[in-house]
Amino acid sequence: MNPVVHFEMPAKDRKRVKKFYENVFGWQMNQLGADMGDYLLATTSPIDKKGMHKKKGAINGGFYQRGSYGTVPHLVIAVDNLKKHVQLVKKAGGKILGKPMNIQGIGTFVMTKDTEGNRIGMLQPSR
Repeated sequence: MNPVVHFEMPAKDRKRVKKFYENVFGWQMNQLGADMGDYLLATTSPIDKKGMHKKKGAINGGFYQRGSYGTVPHLVIAVDNLKKHVQLVKKAGGKILGKPMNIQGIGTFVMTKDTEGNRIGMLQPSR
């Protein structure tokens, strides 16, 4: 199976959303810089020195500027071979949105749409 490893949600005001999730759920929110698309990273459970969850099955997430990558939440699914899964998406009637991109220290990522129009990110993690 290919697990869900990350969630992403749009935000109009990242300072406001940061305060909300820190205060309501106790998440650690980390505002990244322009080189990372001003992404707001959400750590939802304790992690080790390598950034991996100490609690098996937990996932982290983040917030992107509303409108820049869409207006609805989506999930990111880890795959072992991104090129293969790009072909599987196409063969199954889905669409590939843009070109795969390398996220330093994380892996190779591409956004897709399933047959229902839902956005799904696919990530081949760095080894």
